[in-house]
Amino acid sequence: MTFEQFRQGRLKAGLKQVQAAARLGVSQPYLSQLESGQRPVNSELARSATALYGLPATVLPMPDAVDAEMATDPERLAAELASLGYPGFAHMRTQPRINPATVVLTALLQRELETRLAEALPWILLRYPDLDWPWLVKHAKLNDVQNRLGFVAGLARQLTAAHSEFAPADDRLSVAEQQLERARLAREDTLCRESMPAAERQWLRANRPSAARHWNLLTSLSADQLSYAV
Repeated sequence: MTFEQFRQGRLKAGLKQVQAAARLGVSQPYLSQLESGQRPVNSELARSATALYGLPATVLPMPDAVDAEMATDPERLAAELASLGYPGFAHMRTQPRINPATVVLTALLQRELETRLAEALPWILLRYPDLDWPWLVKHAKLNDVQNRLGFVAGLARQLTAAHSEFAPADDRLSVAEQQLERARLAREDTLCRESMPAAERQWLRANRPSAARHWNLLTSLSADQLSYAV
């Protein structure tokens, strides 16, 4: 969260500095320094301010370091998706919200990802088109999952023309696809199913959708299979 987002959030919430400082548990002079950029907004304060000011999840802090060993429990990931509003998990108890770019990257880094979780990722890109794309693309490339992200972004973009509520995401998705295309890997990969048996791999090489073939992924997932595409 930038100091400008921090300041604008308070103003939009209609709070005076004294009121906001009291509810955030800091002094008014300290809050003033945060809002002027004299002090950094740490992760704890960013989370508190996001809740207090009603800010979108896209301003929540992201991890300083990301690597391919970033594993997560499927149920925890499902709860995080639910906290971001994913309708497929509306029945679940939610976790505290985390930045949607972090959720997408964490999911794509998994060696094994349940289909129900993979299907949610295009929705996140559609629901939060203003997420930090430079951060997401950068870390996808650093961890060699740009093909996975490019495929997911392509699925999302297929839905923007048919669904007016998703149309605002088209431009952002188009730019991201172009950036990922330039970094597309030639090696074969799966959509987070590294334990896929040899027979299934062989079948998918011949029968996968054209988008999966383009991104060198072994997956049968297509846009028309997504529940929110109906």
